[in-house]
Amino acid sequence: MTSWRPGWDDFPQALLDFWTERRLCTLTTLGTDGRPHVVPVGVALDLERRCAWVITSGGSQKARDVQRDGRVAACQVEGRHWSTLEGRATVLTAAEDVRRAEDCYARRYRQPRPNPERVAVRIEVDRFLASSALV
Repeated sequence: MTSWRPGWDDFPQALLDFWTERRLCTLTTLGTDGRPHVVPVGVALDLERRCAWVITSGGSQKARDVQRDGRVAACQVEGRHWSTLEGRATVLTAAEDVRRAEDCYARRYRQPRPNPERVAVRIEVDRFLASSALV
C-alpha cells in the first residue's frame, strides 16, 4: 500500500487514469452510532477545483451523514488494483455547485438523470491510498 497527498499539479498518471476511467466506487460515511455506512456511488475528480464530487439526493443517508460528520472515504477496486481517497466532505445545494458536480460526473460516467432533490457532495481530499502499481 502506498499513500499520496494531493499535489494536484503533479498527479501520478496511473492514479489519475484509475480515478478517471469509468468504474463504480463506494462511499463510506459515519452514521449517528459511529458505524460505517457504505454505498455504491460515482466519484468524479475535479482537477481544476482540486476536489472530488459525488451527486445524490438531499435526503439520502449519505447526505445526512456528511452534514453531521464530514469524514468520508471513497474506494474503487479492479482486479489487484485499488485506491481509496480520504477527506472531508460538504453538502452543497447551490445550483452552480450541483451543475459542476453533474458535469464532472457526466465526464466520467454519463449524463445523470434529472433529480430536483439533487445535491453535490464536495470532498476535499486529504490523501489517496493505493496499490503500489498506481503511485
